[in-house]
Amino acid sequence: MANDKWTELNRFRLLGRSGLRVSPLCLGTMTFGPEWGWGCDKEESQKIFNYYVDRGGNFIDTANFYTGGTSETYLGDFMASKRDQLVLATKYTLNMRPGDPNGGGNHRKSMIQSLEASLKRLKTDYIDLYWVHMWDQLTPIDEVMRGLDDLIRSGKVLYIGISDMPAWMIAKANTLAELKSWTPFIGLQIEYSLIERTIEREFIALAKELGMGITPWSPLAGGILTGKYQPEAPPLDESLPNRKDFLANRLVERNFAIVKEVQRIAESIGRTPSQVSINWLFQRDGVISPIIGARRLDQLEDNLGALDFTLSQEDMGKLDDVSQIELGFPHDFLSIPMIKDHMSGGTKIE
Repeated sequence: MANDKWTELNRFRLLGRSGLRVSPLCLGTMTFGPEWGWGCDKEESQKIFNYYVDRGGNFIDTANFYTGGTSETYLGDFMASKRDQLVLATKYTLNMRPGDPNGGGNHRKSMIQSLEASLKRLKTDYIDLYWVHMWDQLTPIDEVMRGLDDLIRSGKVLYIGISDMPAWMIAKANTLAELKSWTPFIGLQIEYSLIERTIEREFIALAKELGMGITPWSPLAGGILTGKYQPEAPPLDESLPNRKDFLANRLVERNFAIVKEVQRIAESIGRTPSQVSINWLFQRDGVISPIIGARRLDQLEDNLGALDFTLSQEDMGKLDDVSQIELGFPHDFLSIPMIKDHMSGGTKIE
């Protein structure tokens, strides 16, 4: 039974235009495994997994590429007695055989080989939600959608989702699937946080129009929103070049101003900056289940606390204001009163 403290984790949501019920926070497992230099060992990974599941969480996210396959291998062991009660999501696209041009990509060969390898590591015969990890900019989209539909018809995949692909190509993919009576994407996994809001230009409306639930990755912007980086001397670990590259262009004045406001609100309501940041995201239009990751159990405990409260409209407004972005063309152009008046002929259309 779930601990009463975390009953909010049991308030399931439908993922996109489907009947699939998922928890309001998804457990991301990119940290499962020490291979990348900043993840956790198997013992700590199992504590994190058990804590999430024991409190009613059912939505687990991984990828074949995460820690060289170790994340999936760990999960295969952890899920042994719980597989059918979990919504298990994994991904394919990133290259697992460096030097082999077909060792990754969106194409059918990569898709089939990646799925079969994931099934073995995860010790299961089906994947609940199979994500295209990112757009390879090469494979025809009809090859991708037909291939994914074949996997669903085979019973090895139940639902499909898309991550890190331009909005116009996602629209083309789901429109093609509808035309051909293939299975469409029901999930959209993209970076979204108080730091990164540019997806609001196209992706929010896209997801709503095409029936996709949004599962944001990096809701804490790589740790920036926790407040652990300071503007005076941001500590970037030279031994972790990939993480350094991800953070380097984000440690800027605008983002430190956002963090300052997050910290102010957190202190005023007796919450942590992480909880405030996740709660803000949880209330955004179209967001179904932010993906939270942890290297230590206490980090997961803190993140789950984001479900214990609801930010006031006043605090939401302040966070919106400090983190706002320009929507740009054509959104700003179409919102000009004169332009709207020209289109409506001066009438009011409700």
